[in-house]
Amino acid sequence: MSYFVTGATGFIGRFLVQELVDQHEGQVFVLVRESSVPRLELLRKRWGGGDCVVPVVGDLSAENLGVDPEWIAQHTGDVEHFFHLAAIYDMTADAATNDAMNVEGTRNALVLAGSLEAGCFHQVSSVAAAGEYAGVFDETMFDEGQQLPSPYHRTKFESEKIVREECPVPWRVYRPAVVVGDAETGAMDKVDGPYYFFPAIKRLRDTLPSWLPLVGVDLGDTNVVPVDYVAKAMDFLAHVPDRDGEAFHLVNPEPQPVVELVNAFCAAAGAPKFATPIDRKVTTAGPLAMVPRRLRPATITAAALRMAPVQAALGQTVGRAGIPPEVLGHTAFVPVFDSARTEQALSGSGLSLPPVETYAAALWHYWEENLDRSTARDKDTRRTLEGKYVVITGASSGIGKVTALKVAQAGGIPVLVARGRDKLEDLQVTIALRGGEALVFPCDLSDLEAIDDLCKRLTSELPSVDFLVNNAGRSIRRSLKLSQDRFHDFERTMQLNYFGAIRLIMGLMPMMREQQRTHIVNISSIGVQTNPPRFSAYVASKAALDAWSNVVSSEVVGDGITFTNVHMPLVKTPMIAPTKLYDKFPTISPAQAADWVVKAMVERPHELNTVLGNAGAVAHTMAPRASFRVLNMAYHVFPDSAAARGPQTEGTDRKRESEQVALARLFKGVHW
Repeated sequence: MSYFVTGATGFIGRFLVQELVDQHEGQVFVLVRESSVPRLELLRKRWGGGDCVVPVVGDLSAENLGVDPEWIAQHTGDVEHFFHLAAIYDMTADAATNDAMNVEGTRNALVLAGSLEAGCFHQVSSVAAAGEYAGVFDETMFDEGQQLPSPYHRTKFESEKIVREECPVPWRVYRPAVVVGDAETGAMDKVDGPYYFFPAIKRLRDTLPSWLPLVGVDLGDTNVVPVDYVAKAMDFLAHVPDRDGEAFHLVNPEPQPVVELVNAFCAAAGAPKFATPIDRKVTTAGPLAMVPRRLRPATITAAALRMAPVQAALGQTVGRAGIPPEVLGHTAFVPVFDSARTEQALSGSGLSLPPVETYAAALWHYWEENLDRSTARDKDTRRTLEGKYVVITGASSGIGKVTALKVAQAGGIPVLVARGRDKLEDLQVTIALRGGEALVFPCDLSDLEAIDDLCKRLTSELPSVDFLVNNAGRSIRRSLKLSQDRFHDFERTMQLNYFGAIRLIMGLMPMMREQQRTHIVNISSIGVQTNPPRFSAYVASKAALDAWSNVVSSEVVGDGITFTNVHMPLVKTPMIAPTKLYDKFPTISPAQAADWVVKAMVERPHELNTVLGNAGAVAHTMAPRASFRVLNMAYHVFPDSAAARGPQTEGTDRKRESEQVALARLFKGVHW
């Protein structure tokens, strides 16, 4: 069985091709423009499947999609399923672009499907085809005289109409709701739909306490679905027998209030939430029950937002915050989408739509780490990093990975260093797909000889080392009384966090002296300033690197070599994952930590500290005895982890959980 897919390099297309590769045998032919062949080759590495994914060069705007007639003749009758996903999914696009991509592109795809005598044509439409139909819109409905309020709505309707009336082969139509990122990884390819609100949520998080209630406006109901659900459902439904000529709604069967959706993302970000004066949940039996749907407050609000004067005003207000006025005007859906037939067809697939609350955090963190463009927009950052080589250790995950993404976003060239080649190469592909460049240098930084070899490779293969970020590290949380027979904990922590870092700096020092312009960023810890119990091995290694850098700074500043020690608060990274106690602690995200690293490279301060970290350092200087008493109290409040105590003492002491959470919030960011 062979497949033909248009839009394979697009968002839904990438996930669908992955499903076809994983679940079926046979070739998957994917339409690709000549200029996009290199991008497709990068995606083929991720899809796997050997040579089963075959590029077919063509053009969406040409008849037969511009595919070579000889190729068509050779493969006529071979393609069982023709998936047409190539389209524009953008509420802000103009009418001409929507017509060219969504209408004419569909017509050209139908011609090719007929030429190939495809078994079935699968059209990815959208719930936008329902326009502003007032009431329940089910899968059997199509042309109900609904109003189509934008070029996007109109062209999705028209493209589906073309399939229904002109398709030369059997067809099936899929109408997804607003498609967001992968429910597990959060992966998304662009800012669209609810993502337009994320920069505003980020600003709220960074300026207001999370407990502060905000007054919001009821913007009605929306409907979002994760892309992995859409791709899996399409794959399953395409292979269900005897369903040709049907449409399938890939939607949440329950309308989702926009405010509740925004609040789910606010909770994921740690930002304050919104409350609305009127709760529409009670309107079916309350005072608004008798009011026609189009006259209810949320509907009126959505209609008012689309008025020309309001759109102009929004352009000068929220538009400057990155929220397109067109998006606000179409945030809410007027129709309610029935998906009973689709759910019946999916029975036996094992698929279920997860509640948005269960994956909102994944979507938020992926956006913050991958799609937030604030780094690229900052002129000072671009001026500092563009074209510069930034060596980043520990680049395969956590702070190092996000720092690499931000460096590439600003036009820099991250040099990725970590032990595992596979993860580094995957990150390299990610950066390349976004138009950037990254270099991979695998190295076990706990092996001093391997570091020496790394330094030789870096100095011989790179034109310069403009920045060095010492991020790789090991953390051990274990009290001294449980470390009596574990001296190796101190040795291996010092080996990576201290000896490994200075071995790398010293190995690159001749090149740095010659350049006269290298800046070194050491990722240290707030623990160096606050001295929390149970971290004697970790804090000592970080303090040693701090002290070494402080001494060496005076020796090399005349050579143009400078240092920044970043005393990082608790960051939610894989390094702290084994300590389950931290799941309840307030932490900063890897993206927030990476912003600190970028700030260190741009501004080059000698230290970057938190207010609490500075307060801890002052307390230890001015009142050491009192400080040790407070720390001793924390030592008794927070137990050793199960990993430190050993498997024979598994279990959680919940008696002091409230004290632990209170102390963690009072001293936010400290590693307890």
